[in-house]
Amino acid sequence: MLYSEKVMDHFRNPRNVGVLPDADGVGQVGNAKCGDIMKIYLKIQDDTVTDVKFETFGCGSAIASSSMATEMIKGQPVSQVMQLTNKAVTEALGGLPAHKIHCSVLAEEAVKSALKDYYDRNHIPYDPKLFPAESCEVHA
Repeated sequence: MLYSEKVMDHFRNPRNVGVLPDADGVGQVGNAKCGDIMKIYLKIQDDTVTDVKFETFGCGSAIASSSMATEMIKGQPVSQVMQLTNKAVTEALGGLPAHKIHCSVLAEEAVKSALKDYYDRNHIPYDPKLFPAESCEVHA
């Protein structure tokens, strides 16, 4: 399967690239052994993601998935951001080749990892089951 126009657009012109030095939550997943590393930075105000940035070291699908995930969660309430799924990211991109689906999984995990960091930093209680173990172990 060839990449969709949306995947190519988000790969060539990724949105929200960079670092938020004063981020309220930071999540990193993946490692060099996996081949892809994603880091997501969230700025949260009044329970809404007001800004989001990402840094991704990986293939075009990983970059496109990160870019699309940030676009999908920007401006959304935290409760809505928690609902983000790799399936939704893949669909928003117009599909990914089967062997690249793990990139959208990493995007979902990076967003949830950043939310977990936000909850931990602010001593907000949460259900640990909402944050599944990462598919690719990483220790920041």
